Amino acid sequence: AAIAAFCADEAHTAFDLVQGPLVRARLLALAHDEHLFLLTQHHIVSDGWSFSVLMTELSTLYQAALAGEASPLAPLTIQYPDYAAWQRQYLSGELLQSQADYWRETLADAPVLLDLPTDRPRPDKQSLAGAFVPVCIDAATTEKLRALSQKHGVTLFMVLIAAWGEVLSRLSGQSDLVIGTPSANRGRHETEALIGFFVNTLAIRIDLSGELNTAALLKQVRDRVLAAQEHQDLPFEQIVEMVNPPRSLAHSPLFQVMLAWQNMDKGEWQLPGLTVQPFELEYDVAKFDLELHLGESNGEITGALGYSTALFDPETIQRHVG
Repeated sequence: AAIAAFCADEAHTAFDLVQGPLVRARLLALAHDEHLFLLTQHHIVSDGWSFSVLMTELSTLYQAALAGEASPLAPLTIQYPDYAAWQRQYLSGELLQSQADYWRETLADAPVLLDLPTDRPRPDKQSLAGAFVPVCIDAATTEKLRALSQKHGVTLFMVLIAAWGEVLSRLSGQSDLVIGTPSANRGRHETEALIGFFVNTLAIRIDLSGELNTAALLKQVRDRVLAAQEHQDLPFEQIVEMVNPPRSLAHSPLFQVMLAWQNMDKGEWQLPGLTVQPFELEYDVAKFDLELHLGESNGEITGALGYSTALFDPETIQRHVG
């Protein structure tokens, strides 16, 4: 309990964006042969991909230090400011217009709110207080989903977002849905080794009206996901400004539900002489009404369903998860 409280306090300690630092590290001695390494980063300088890069590089540097060797890491060919300059140049003129036109057309007259059945009325001002419940899709079901994706020429992520859309449609009674999903946004190979904030948010609009069969639904989802990815360079904040949906302090604009498919290398530490395992922290922040975080591990799809505690009771979410 004391460790959890320390971690929670560290997570809630604000960063000074002017003076920095924007990365903090703490090493707690739990016993003479057991330690907890706590790394806290501001999202403005890092994202999920960056964390994987950092873990891999720290492993490499640790092994080199033990061997008394110099850093074997190759010099970076570009830095984050180079990417920022490229983005400013890239998003200009005809390309900016093309991206903007796509999002304006795609999100025109999109529903302002996904009206999910909640346990209590929505507050006038959105609360970010949240909680998470674990989700696990067993290996047998995961294999069936993979077979389904291969049959219809789609990715496992596309199957999951289609299924998530069906669930949300049944809960809300709405057939026109917008689901948010993060995109790594590292289309240029030079950015793959960089640590920084690259991730962007895509709004995937799904039409579940009519009697769609599985093939038709998956084709629609595939087309819309691919189109969104082709236009992923425009920052989400600019998309919101361009689409200009009706605003409310009670909920996020454009969508209130998220599906995050985090199927990337976690960059686990390989440290000679040490056994390293992740320490699971409880998160108490949810940026959306519902946010489903999933990834594939050991043949299973695992993750967590986050929810706004201002709207839902734990029992309700557990019932949805099954």
